[in-house]
Amino acid sequence: MDGRNDQWSSRIGFILSSAGAAIGLGAIWKFPYVTGMSGGGAFFLIFIAFTLLIGLPMLISEFIIGRGAGKEAISAYQKLAPNTLWVWVGRLGVLGCFLLLSFYSVVGGWVLIYTGLSIPGMIIQNGASYPDLFGAITSSPSITFLGLFLFLLINIIVLSFGIQNGIERANKYLMPLLFLFFIILVVRSLTLDGAMEGVRFFLTPSFENITSEAILYALGQSFFALAVGFSCMVTYSSYLKKDVSIPKSAGWVVFMNIFVSLLAGLAIFPAVFSFGLEPAEGPGLLFIVLPTVFSQMPFGELFLSLFLLLFLFATLTSAFSLLEIIVSAFTADGKRSRPKVTWTSGLVVFIAGIPAALSFSTLANFQLFDKTVFDLTDYLVSNLLLPIGSILIALFIVHKMDRELVKQEFSLAGNLNPTFYAVWRWLMKWLVPISIVIVFINLITN
Repeated sequence: MDGRNDQWSSRIGFILSSAGAAIGLGAIWKFPYVTGMSGGGAFFLIFIAFTLLIGLPMLISEFIIGRGAGKEAISAYQKLAPNTLWVWVGRLGVLGCFLLLSFYSVVGGWVLIYTGLSIPGMIIQNGASYPDLFGAITSSPSITFLGLFLFLLINIIVLSFGIQNGIERANKYLMPLLFLFFIILVVRSLTLDGAMEGVRFFLTPSFENITSEAILYALGQSFFALAVGFSCMVTYSSYLKKDVSIPKSAGWVVFMNIFVSLLAGLAIFPAVFSFGLEPAEGPGLLFIVLPTVFSQMPFGELFLSLFLLLFLFATLTSAFSLLEIIVSAFTADGKRSRPKVTWTSGLVVFIAGIPAALSFSTLANFQLFDKTVFDLTDYLVSNLLLPIGSILIALFIVHKMDRELVKQEFSLAGNLNPTFYAVWRWLMKWLVPISIVIVFINLITN
């Protein structure tokens, strides 16, 4: 089936899928450990403010571009600005998603294998500690390849079924389960001795611990965390019906993203403080520190499995959006079948991901610009392509796209609030691009 003949069956299906695209590694892995390293509550408060002032306007913009054109990323810019260079915004998005998926799937494979081995009884049978287990996974080419293959296989199977029967159906199961598992973990974490110390650290603002670097990270995370900048949401919203309010839908996606960040903090920091560990443990917080904490709890292996399972769900739902923008770009003309393009795209991503997968084993000593292939790809995507894509989208929505069409899409399925619209347009014209430039300069100079 050609993706253009497919639509989201409901508003909730679109919101859950969009939230799934946004909620991934950033919300559950990176956000907690950076919050821990940046002083806790103050960082969380700044992140919320930036998400509302920068991330939300950007998300609304991508939704407007996608539904306004009714086309996937590349065709959307072709239709809205024909015979111009703006089409390269869509092409940049497809390239960025391809590169991002090539190393994101490596991490997804780690999570998949790690989750499987963390099923109660598995680690005891293997006789491995959690740090040893994670090191064994990342340093083994065969295990990494297996994880990469299985992770992409799941993505391919889901996307082969299309929007309603594939992505939407998967998210309708995965996202509620993610929230359910999170709530179970939060309840367990809050009942530990000394848990309130972790809650105070996470929710009580302490601005004396905030650095300029932490503020800049919160600024960058505010739009990175919502999957904006690569036109993924342009593609997702191109399947959106006209009876759905874009601002309300974007608001729900942002709320769910912030709520997951809240749940992640409430699940992690009380447990960390309860066992006398430091919150500023860095990137190893999820894969090494937390498993060690869970292993000391009654039924800890069960709770660890729940946590890793929800992390796997979040990683998958984000990957769906990355592969979808690639697939939709090559099925837009209706000449190629979705299943064939999906399998071909998945195979190409697998091949492209091999160097990144080997960056922790065979190719660990191979470096370009003092970076492994994994780190270099991450730098190219996160520090260069994503900020460039974000600022181009901000310029496009304000200066190039037809103003009446923008206002029409903004106000469909709801009463246009002139003040809200004016504030959104001002933010997109001034605050968002200036903020992105600040983040971009900081990223490339550090």
